[in-house]
Amino acid sequence: MVDLVTFGETMLRLSPPGDGRLETTPQFDVTVGGAESNVAAVASRLGQETVWLSKLPDSPLGRRVAGELRRDGIEPMICWTDEGRVGTYYLESGDPPRGTDVVYDRAGSAVTTVQPEELDTEAITSADIFHTSGITPALSDATAATTAKLLSIAGRATTTVSFDLNYRSKLWSHAGARETLEPLLGDVDLLFAPRRDTESILGIDAAAPEMARDLARTYGIQTVVVTMGSDGALALHEGERFEQSVYPASDRRPIGTGDAFVGGFLASLLETDDVDTALSWGSATAALKRSIPGDVATVTSEEVQAVIDGSTPEISR
Repeated sequence: MVDLVTFGETMLRLSPPGDGRLETTPQFDVTVGGAESNVAAVASRLGQETVWLSKLPDSPLGRRVAGELRRDGIEPMICWTDEGRVGTYYLESGDPPRGTDVVYDRAGSAVTTVQPEELDTEAITSADIFHTSGITPALSDATAATTAKLLSIAGRATTTVSFDLNYRSKLWSHAGARETLEPLLGDVDLLFAPRRDTESILGIDAAAPEMARDLARTYGIQTVVVTMGSDGALALHEGERFEQSVYPASDRRPIGTGDAFVGGFLASLLETDDVDTALSWGSATAALKRSIPGDVATVTSEEVQAVIDGSTPEISR
């Protein structure tokens, strides 16, 4: 039995070295990144057996994506195709007063034509947890329909269904997101709800405890995790509330922080079946990610535990 199965798109990420500008850089650093594979990679690094489902072109770039994920310990279960392309995104970062800017180039990627029958759904029904996010249904009508089908398949099995709202304004509008995502929530057992996304998509404007209770009651969700950026996170599990503050961290590399939180949370939940402990592992993993380049939190369980214990050395000799 697999611990965690995720579904989504993974792209090539191209970044100017240092704080270079996209307009002028003579070269790019190339890595891979995608919300659901980032989550799987973190969970794998923290000891869980993980699978990533998707569709890729049978090309050098498609094989690069699969190879990078294997190096993170993920088993890619891929529908290979001769059509479509690998999506890319460009990341330009800079210190204040500049911010971080993401430019997507993912239209026509192979995953936008994915159908449920092209994927290994048996992996989902045999998994402890199935996870995807609100990014995937935003990519095309096909990914929206496939996401709904996979959530339904997992919901009818004994698999715990995990979902991250994960809104991206460059992919669709708030109204479009609500129309597509709200019907999916009836199959969800564990919801990660960034507070700003919950307000803008679902129209729930409340303090975190009330927001969690409203989500749990309205959609029949067993566990709701509201994330609040620098204000920490709150979980409501079967009516019991848990709170977690953030751990001190740099603001230098924010991309992938949310995925690191989800990956750390799910890895701990699979290991301990304890929501309170999972919150601390999610928060500690997210803090570590802010010190790591790329999309993936390349961490160890020992490093996460050291953050929780407050025992991280400045220099380990």
